Amino acid sequence: MPRHPNEALFEGEKPFPIIPVCEHFAGTEERIGKAFELQAKMGGVFDITMDCEDGAPTGAEKAHAEMVVRMQQSGLNKFNMAGVRIHDYTNAHWKDDVDIIVPGAGERVAYITVPKTTKAEQLAEMIEYIREKGAKAGIKREIPIHALMETHGALRQVWEIAALPNVQVLDFGLMDFVSAHHGAIPSSAMRSPGQFEHALLHRAKAETVAAALANGVVPAHNVTLELKDTEFIFNDAKRAHDQFGFLRQWSIYPAQIEPITRAMSPALPEVEEAEAILMKAYAADWGPVQHEGSLHDRATYRYYWEQLQRARVMNIEIPPTIKAAFFS
Repeated sequence: MPRHPNEALFEGEKPFPIIPVCEHFAGTEERIGKAFELQAKMGGVFDITMDCEDGAPTGAEKAHAEMVVRMQQSGLNKFNMAGVRIHDYTNAHWKDDVDIIVPGAGERVAYITVPKTTKAEQLAEMIEYIREKGAKAGIKREIPIHALMETHGALRQVWEIAALPNVQVLDFGLMDFVSAHHGAIPSSAMRSPGQFEHALLHRAKAETVAAALANGVVPAHNVTLELKDTEFIFNDAKRAHDQFGFLRQWSIYPAQIEPITRAMSPALPEVEEAEAILMKAYAADWGPVQHEGSLHDRATYRYYWEQLQRARVMNIEIPPTIKAAFFS
């Protein structure tokens, strides 16, 4: 029997994370509830990030974190596709967040996002604290970490940050990054086309993506300030994906989710091509094959296998024969 593609194409390698292309931020209990309802309606094609940083009212941080645990453990969380953004390293509440969230919902929380990452050693300390809390609570999994890159220090150490254990995603934070430049980058660069064309932002985004991909980490693009113009939102996400290599983008408004998922999901013609090529390769036990006049081998098989996995995550229809061969 031919080998599974994970065995044949990635021997001894760390698998690249195949996760939804969109994560939607929600900070209040009401908005989190509505996000869960939309997630169920759309079939679980996007993650939800419950926000304990900007979402938590000052003075009510503990109650907010407890609410997040309650929502994680509720029946609304049908897919276990909800992460949590905690406070940053300089904020005294970050350990309190971890102390509440990890024991309370560590088996179900999809990931923990760490904002304002500035130094690799600080993020390493936070990761280790999360791991220790999980072990003490009997959590039998490593919780993925998403590191938010929004400072000069983060960009300077982006390769070290991407190489830390359990880091699954590098998020690029545009607004704080622009603000940190003290007016050297104009406010117009917080929107398109400036966010893609300003030299400092072009450099920062390209370096973040390069570091992420080289370390087997998913690069995630910043928010789009446009809330309702779906074509504008689609074009932002499409450019972030096609020109810079981002594989995921934030949403801050429900209307942004559909155009982001549409822009960053594999296109149907490529999915169909992947299916045809991989079935031929599978039958040849992953030796070279020809498809429509072109030669394909393991190098292209790896590309198409990851695209096919992304298609499945995004609920793009896959024929029964493909499911039986690769996903049973």
